[in-house]
Amino acid sequence: MKTRATMYKKGVFRRHRLPVPVISVGNLVLGGTGKTPTIRHLAEFLLQRGYRPAIISRGYGGKAGRRVNPVSDGRSLLLSPEEAGDEPYMLADALPGVPVLTGTRRIFPCRQAVDEYQADILLLDDGFQHLAIRRDIDIVLFDGSYLAGNSRIFPGGVLREPVSALSRGDAFLITGITEQNRIKAERFAGLLRSRFSLKPVFFASLDICRVRCRDQSLGEELPPEGRFFAFCGIANPSRFAESLASMAILPTGLLALPDHVRYDQQLMNDICRQASASGARQLITTRKDYVKIKDFVSPLPRNILEVRCRAESGFDIFIARALENVGATPRSSPAT
Repeated sequence: MKTRATMYKKGVFRRHRLPVPVISVGNLVLGGTGKTPTIRHLAEFLLQRGYRPAIISRGYGGKAGRRVNPVSDGRSLLLSPEEAGDEPYMLADALPGVPVLTGTRRIFPCRQAVDEYQADILLLDDGFQHLAIRRDIDIVLFDGSYLAGNSRIFPGGVLREPVSALSRGDAFLITGITEQNRIKAERFAGLLRSRFSLKPVFFASLDICRVRCRDQSLGEELPPEGRFFAFCGIANPSRFAESLASMAILPTGLLALPDHVRYDQQLMNDICRQASASGARQLITTRKDYVKIKDFVSPLPRNILEVRCRAESGFDIFIARALENVGATPRSSPAT
């Protein structure tokens, strides 16, 4: 990994420059660090400031194999979750007005987002190791509970590349901050500041919005005392469990499925059987999981635990100033 990074730095491997600013959101560790909620937060922040962002993803797990796979053109969803991949589809579903495109060689969806959809800022999802595209802002995420593990590279630890790679980043965002992990996260932030003194460190928590029933009375907030059976297929199911607990929801059971699990009607039936056997009357899951099960039949109402990334104000200020420094100008007036 060090040799690869050096080859890009010295120009042996080509790095593409886009005509618009590129913000990369990635991580150093394997597993989930809250990239998708952070991408959503940034997209909404940029929309509010009058920019036209587009999200570019590899589309991990998606079946679409074209050079460019538009998941959304900013107006309509164009691919299914199976074709798009879990995270790109969820972002496209949650962000009307924001084009979402995938492709293994991300330079091609980047170019289409600019040329065809008139994007003036590109958000590169999981881009820290994708060195073929130059970026103007490189954000590296850490989960507030897992941080950097034992700081060793896989398989000896959970790192994708050495700690020294963090020198490429422009800022660090520690996500999923809770009362339980805050002290440990603040100590880790101190280590980052001592080793990378010119790079700011920010914190973000998950803002638990509400429980929404998607099968009955769409958008209605449900009382937390309902008997729920919880299930999810995400990298950190413990974070989902903690979010439920923060709303005083004690599920009759929690089924943790593999990340990027492929749902089908048989699996949906199995989940419903387990839920009924536990005494539950409703199901509750994440938005990422719901977009993959919404077309299957379920005898039990399905609910989403809505969460948002809530970054400290300094993070948004850093992004705004960094964009000003590279000469980014919104194409429309900021939203009021």
